[in-house]
Amino acid sequence: MESSAKWVVNEDELLACCGSTKFAKQMAALSPFSNLHQTIESATNIWFNQVDVYGWLEAFSAHPQIGQSPSLSHVGETFAQWSKGEQSTAMKSATSTTLQELTEWNARYKQKFGFVFLICASGRSTAEILAELKRRYSNRPVVELEIAAQEQMKITELRLAKLFSAKSSTDAATEFQPASVTAKANEDRLSMINSHLISSSDSSGEKKSQAPKRNRPPITTHVLDMAGGHPGAGIEVQLEAWRGPEPRPSFPGSDPSGWTLVGSGKTDNDGRSNPLMNIVDAVTPGTYRISFNTGKYNPSGFFPFVSIVFQITESQKFEHFHVPLLLAPFGFSTYRGS
Repeated sequence: MESSAKWVVNEDELLACCGSTKFAKQMAALSPFSNLHQTIESATNIWFNQVDVYGWLEAFSAHPQIGQSPSLSHVGETFAQWSKGEQSTAMKSATSTTLQELTEWNARYKQKFGFVFLICASGRSTAEILAELKRRYSNRPVVELEIAAQEQMKITELRLAKLFSAKSSTDAATEFQPASVTAKANEDRLSMINSHLISSSDSSGEKKSQAPKRNRPPITTHVLDMAGGHPGAGIEVQLEAWRGPEPRPSFPGSDPSGWTLVGSGKTDNDGRSNPLMNIVDAVTPGTYRISFNTGKYNPSGFFPFVSIVFQITESQKFEHFHVPLLLAPFGFSTYRGS
């Protein structure tokens, strides 16, 4: 029989589980919780659907590099103790050589992605962690951001279990198994992350095939400055459509007069551009080009500007096209969101 006890958690306790202030505030607002399972479900929803990129990066920054201890003044005693415990297996198996190599790869990783290498280290040896760090180093920034968010959620789950273990009876504490939030939650993690990156307003459970009326333009964008570890704010953006005599522009280039300006704008403090086109049910099929004035944003950067050319077919005219730009120190990446 399930206990009728209510578990109350405050912001400080939640910050020890996840270093995002927004996460802690929203979780505390939902307190008390009936059981740990309900708490984990709420935490998963808030982390992937409500915490913005600032919150993700804030949580990442609370963690020390693997092999180092966090600052008590920055994260608090409980966070520091849990972090030390989670790294205990790695530290017991470490040698001076592996620790030195780990330090060097941690620095390379942070230089490339803009945030600390994050992994649920509990029970992992130094060799395992180092191998995973090297493997993930080759990822594109958008892929690595998703993986880091998932690792943070694993850490949060484990720490919530510790928190509730201290607050509840032994019987209640044993209800939780860290790797089994629910099958559906696990399946939906990547889609929730993708939704988080492309829109903070898409939370309906409707199937895509139902094609509801739009509440935003069919083409949108979002810029993340992975080098600085924050959204790319104040970047000039323009969207153009191909209207030249040829069906589509050719490589290495066509008559530049074939491009027609659709709209222009500038990214806000969250890195999202103001509307670049009107809200229409069906976007006109064709070839589009979205350009970013990265040279003005970062005059010392490698790219004076970045242009992304993409095509929308007749069968896709009711879909949404989100074209994010992720800037790294010596490169950039993009992908097609929805």
